[in-house]
Amino acid sequence: MSSVPPPPQHFASDNYAGMCPEAMHWFLEANASGHEPAYGDDRWTQRVSDRLRELFETDCDVYFVFNGTAANSLALAAMCQSYHSVICTPQAHIETDECGGPEFFSNGSKLLTTDASTPAAQLAKLTPDAVEALVTRRDDIHYPKPKVVSLTQATELGTVYSVEEVRAIAAIAKRRKLRVHMDGARFANAVAHLGCTPSEITWRAGVDVLCFGGTKNGIPVGEAVVFFDRELAQDFAYRVKQAGQLASKMRFISAPWVGMLENDVWLRNARHANAMAQRLHEAIHALPGVRVMHPPQANAVFAFLPKPVIERMQSVRGWRFYDFIAGGGCRLMCAWDTRAEVVDAFAADLAAACGAASR
Repeated sequence: MSSVPPPPQHFASDNYAGMCPEAMHWFLEANASGHEPAYGDDRWTQRVSDRLRELFETDCDVYFVFNGTAANSLALAAMCQSYHSVICTPQAHIETDECGGPEFFSNGSKLLTTDASTPAAQLAKLTPDAVEALVTRRDDIHYPKPKVVSLTQATELGTVYSVEEVRAIAAIAKRRKLRVHMDGARFANAVAHLGCTPSEITWRAGVDVLCFGGTKNGIPVGEAVVFFDRELAQDFAYRVKQAGQLASKMRFISAPWVGMLENDVWLRNARHANAMAQRLHEAIHALPGVRVMHPPQANAVFAFLPKPVIERMQSVRGWRFYDFIAGGGCRLMCAWDTRAEVVDAFAADLAAACGAASR
């Protein structure tokens, strides 16, 4: 192992980043506010829920849970019976990285993945045709009945659904009497890329439930589950409690959202992360031996690197990034606090590693 100390920031995950100052401010404000009612009956949780209703321009139901796996799993369980199924892409987080959580909390709902060979699927995207193909594959009682379409915004490969794409998927879903769930772990980054309003890409486009990610955008812990169709939220509070996701001191999950929502800090953070990904792409896409999968749309760059380059960057230079996502490609993830000089330092090290590997 090299004695070179690791750099102060990395590109493995936006989960590596800490809490943004605005979130920290309101976390401390909640701590200094004296005794507050527990289990979400505090003023902070009410305040943030109202702000989210203002943000989405509709009277939605809002719940807070500790993490994205719980948000997705419980939201899908609220829409499915055990004999139902959920349509998603092969790369969907609910399929690959949630340890069977959606199936567990729904008492057995099956995940149906689309054909991985299509151009859209290779960008981790659903299409109306892919949804239709799975819905119409079988209609007998021996097959788990499709009930929900789950799309990720931004996707697991850093691509972003346009408003028109979401509308088209939602339209076929509604025609087939399916609900639409959006895994929005990086929803802020998608909105920043699109330049649309949050309502345009969610309920106005046909989304029933959004899992709005805060952790990857500067919140210390906690995701918001937003029900645009409030009927689906019936008894959801009981699901949250039963799953061990009801925080007794809920204000410490909800209060940081005040800082994120005031002055659109959530959007500013996402724009910065996206800009750093663009900067990184510009710096590395033409390097010898580097093959970028596609130009970044959100806050990640996906690239195939030679194995010796990966080993040098990780073992010798001390950089941390994932090299098992996207079929062996490397995911280089930028965060709300990624500094331009860190991007430049990584790019310089990568250029040197590529140069050494090509000699």
